[in-house]
Amino acid sequence: MPKTSVHLTAEEISRVAEILKTIGHPVRLQILEALEDKEPLSVTEIQERIESATEQSLLSHHLIKMKDRGILRCEKQGMNVMYRLEDRNILKIFECMESCSLFNTKNHRS
Repeated sequence: MPKTSVHLTAEEISRVAEILKTIGHPVRLQILEALEDKEPLSVTEIQERIESATEQSLLSHHLIKMKDRGILRCEKQGMNVMYRLEDRNILKIFECMESCSLFNTKNHRS
């Protein structure tokens, strides 16, 4: 098994765990994908782009949680709150997971 070249402190590992725990929900991952191509987006625009039939109030809850954890930032534009990624590098998680053997369903053990 290859070693990583990154050596994180205990505090940094805790932060990574917090971020992964926060984005580790299908709706939240879809939010990240929605913001990948076009940002900023309103709650309504995000709702139109994601595959989940999530009610707007629940979607707002997910957005606020991600904002509170520093993953998203928001700004008021007229009557809308617009959301954008705090750091676009978070999107690399999708590429990492696609290249991970655990992602391949043929190798998945139930």
